[in-house]
Amino acid sequence: MKGWRARIGFLVPPGNPTVEPEMTELAPSGVSLHFTRMSADGPAGTHTGQEERNLSQLASIPACVKLLAMVSPRVIVMAHTATSYTLGQLREAELVAQMEAASGARFITAFGSVLAAFSHLGARRVAYATPYSADMTARGKQHLESCSIEVVSSGHLADVRNIYEETSARAYAIARQVDHPKADLIFLSGVGMPTLDALQSLEDDLGKPVVSAASAMMWHALRTAGVSCSVKGYGKLLEGS
Repeated sequence: MKGWRARIGFLVPPGNPTVEPEMTELAPSGVSLHFTRMSADGPAGTHTGQEERNLSQLASIPACVKLLAMVSPRVIVMAHTATSYTLGQLREAELVAQMEAASGARFITAFGSVLAAFSHLGARRVAYATPYSADMTARGKQHLESCSIEVVSSGHLADVRNIYEETSARAYAIARQVDHPKADLIFLSGVGMPTLDALQSLEDDLGKPVVSAASAMMWHALRTAGVSCSVKGYGKLLEGS
């Protein structure tokens, strides 16, 4: 039987090519991963229309959760950080409760995983980096601050044609750009921009934890599923699980 240790389901944005390979790279022995794609209107990965895509993805979540529930996952993850910026805290809590009731599985979000990671690492002040537009980056900063996280520095990648065409090298560069002496850690938002290959190098070079939405959601999914393991080579968060 596959997933004899735990099965984890992921709701993935329709055009995202990053979540499946990055989550598969992190999965420990005995944990099986199961993916389904949310539906969204408009072009994939562009800054233009991101808010509209977030809203249309939300409308598709109940049907997607119903499909994933058929493989009896222990945890289902909404693998899209910016959707939480659209929802806000109250509506996200309502969504989590509704999807847990509908599926019988735990339901977590990428952003909720990030907050759990901050708490675990004792971080209250963060440097915040994104592949988003200036407007969506500002919205994410406001959302972090509404969750009692102090954002001491923030920035976004320049000249983004499509988030899904971004690279770990660019993730590394923007993380170094936003680093600040007062930051307890660096947070790389967004699961469409590849980040895993940059995490350990950033921590080695900057001497502080670096958390991406991708590393946080796998770390949190494993903990929520009751799987205790150390995943080395991707930073302090996953290595210390």
